Amino acid sequence: MVRRTDWPGESGDSDLGPSEPQRRGRRGGGGRRRGFGEQDSGSPEPSRAGEGEPRAQGRPERESRREGRPERETDPAERARNICLRLLTGTPRTRQQLADALRKKEIPDEVAEEVLSRFEEVGLINDAAFADAWVESRHHGRGLARRALARELRTKGVDSATIDEAVGQLDSDQEEETARELVARKLRTTRGLDRDKRLRRLAGMLARKGYPEGMALRVVRQALEEEGEDVEELGFPTE
Repeated sequence: MVRRTDWPGESGDSDLGPSEPQRRGRRGGGGRRRGFGEQDSGSPEPSRAGEGEPRAQGRPERESRREGRPERETDPAERARNICLRLLTGTPRTRQQLADALRKKEIPDEVAEEVLSRFEEVGLINDAAFADAWVESRHHGRGLARRALARELRTKGVDSATIDEAVGQLDSDQEEETARELVARKLRTTRGLDRDKRLRRLAGMLARKGYPEGMALRVVRQALEEEGEDVEELGFPTE
């Protein structure tokens, strides 16, 4: 049977550290410990990492890591498609908005035109649907009138014919009803102010949202009358 003390590297006095022969073997023939950085005599000093070795050739500058080729060589049409798809993710855009984005990315005009036309063909760009959804959302969400809605759509590059069709969803009766709701909510915050100041605040609020002056004054007059304000001398139109 093999005794535990006979295992290689172990002896009965292992708690006392390595034996004297073992210590001498570690020190080497000279018996002196080498300091940090010293080399054995006769052994060439190893060179530092990278010295004397040619540098590895890196990838070309501005290389696309994903595609493994230089960015400058990427197909412009492919870049244009990727830009448009990224911008359309979760948010509808007009053709003009996408065209502006492609121009900023220095996509050639003829390439941008081709890609945008293809996107229109497959329904990814639809300015008419965009305008309809914009009018629905901004009128019911922000109370904007047709004039303000048309102004916003123009800034997004929608053409006049498409704008007229979209804002035509709102008739005068619906627009005036929304104006009354806006004034009713704002009216509570003006109580305690004098009549003229209430007038300016309420009419100014409707004007900023695009309501015609005549409609705004009529709606404000009726709201103030219901609260007991004397508005006859102000000359507000009644109809």
